Amino acid sequence: MSDLFQLLDHYACCGHLAWLGIRPKRRAAVIESDTVQAIAGHGLEGDHHASPGGKRQVTLLQAEHLPVIAALSGHGHVPPHWLRRNLVISGLNLLAMKGRQLQFEEGVILEITGPCAPCSRMEETLGHGGYNAVRGHGGMTARIIRSGLLRHGERVIPLPRQPGPA
Repeated sequence: MSDLFQLLDHYACCGHLAWLGIRPKRRAAVIESDTVQAIAGHGLEGDHHASPGGKRQVTLLQAEHLPVIAALSGHGHVPPHWLRRNLVISGLNLLAMKGRQLQFEEGVILEITGPCAPCSRMEETLGHGGYNAVRGHGGMTARIIRSGLLRHGERVIPLPRQPGPA
């Protein structure tokens, strides 16, 4: 294994699940919850994005980006539900997780599939310039690999990189 691949597997610590929310239908208010059922290959129970297959079964936001988005949009504070993501993770660089799997303490496994670009609703929610305030800070999308219950506050552990074909 090269030095770069070894570096890509080094994390200062595990993260934790700081917030959970589901969107029951398009443009509906986000419902905050302490727990939500993750269904492998489908999505989060009760979320309008839940459907078989696809790379966007769950959306994740890095907690450390909330103050940045607030500063860039001219707000003193931006609550997670304004950004319409499902999970807020603290303590891990989610961008570094692209193509990787995360295991939650209770056993759920997600595979990070790619960036989650902001939508035009950010301009409505955050005001003029809101779309650009979220660019680069919009989080990541994921698919659910292993079902289970997600719980607020549980640890989030990056799994070792899977060896590729020779």
